[in-house]
Amino acid sequence: MNASAALSMGRTFLGIAWPAFIAACLLELVVFALVDPQDLHWTGQPLGWSRIGVYSAGFFVFWAISLLGCALAVLLARPAADVDPALRARHGSSPGR
Repeated sequence: MNASAALSMGRTFLGIAWPAFIAACLLELVVFALVDPQDLHWTGQPLGWSRIGVYSAGFFVFWAISLLGCALAVLLARPAADVDPALRARHGSSPGR
């Protein structure tokens, strides 16, 4: 992998991770403004985690879900020829056209 490809992959990852981070922050604010972590139950029993533990686990779950959504959006925004090399070969076009 050359430096240009590595830079492009890094920018793509940051283009996915940063909006997902912001979305996870907003979800964290909204959800835990309405839900008290001490009131959570799992299989009928109190969860037993500290508030900070629930906030942290919730944030990472929200971030993972947001990452998947952002990655799917980036994938769907790409031209078909970039995603399927066989399509590019059939039409004789270069990537990104």
